[in-house]
Amino acid sequence: MDREKILIVDDDKNICELLRLYLEKEGFDTEIANDGEKAVEMYGEGVYDLILMDVMMPRVDGWEACRRIRAKGNTPIIMLTAKGETFDKVLGLELGADDYIVKPFDTKEVVARIKAVLRRSGRASQSNRGSSAGELVYDNLVVNITKYELRVKDAVVDTPPKELELLYHLARNPNKVFTRDALLDEVWGFEYYGDSRTIDVHIKRLREKLEGVSDKWSLKTVWGVGYKFEVKE
Repeated sequence: MDREKILIVDDDKNICELLRLYLEKEGFDTEIANDGEKAVEMYGEGVYDLILMDVMMPRVDGWEACRRIRAKGNTPIIMLTAKGETFDKVLGLELGADDYIVKPFDTKEVVARIKAVLRRSGRASQSNRGSSAGELVYDNLVVNITKYELRVKDAVVDTPPKELELLYHLARNPNKVFTRDALLDEVWGFEYYGDSRTIDVHIKRLREKLEGVSDKWSLKTVWGVGYKFEVKE
């Protein structure tokens, strides 16, 4: 079985070597980039299962590198940041990060979070492999969890795995209201380390993709409770 490969991106070479040591001890292959521009270049030339990305770097910072990588593909990204403010966490999620870790960090926590993100990104595709089910069809909308494909008005729309899983879960249960915590449990899994703001960020991104697509369904906020995929009778 091939070892999963992780791209470590940080301008602190000591941190890179520390992370490389622990991750390779845990059975991962690693490559290192010391700035965001190099990370984007390496991502375009290689294949990685996950990217561990520092925020504060020269030339191109982590936010911009995350944005550029997200424009190319859906490889999971965990941000490393010395800033713990809510704004920075939400910004990372809005740009497409899957999780974030605040420095200083414990290397065991980093390894645990990497394994959790890799499990989440792989679980649904493995459970649906070979299944003819896994496709939901609504007016101008097709959500296929087997192919991990979103079609809007018959055009494929590039969608990160977690956004697609969230939409599929809501659309599979039309008009049912889910709390944020319930969605975290059912879509992200019990091992998720984040908080309920993650749901708000993903719903916002989905709405941007689905705005004005149909008047027969919509992603609705149920104030004080959570969200639902509302289908009009």
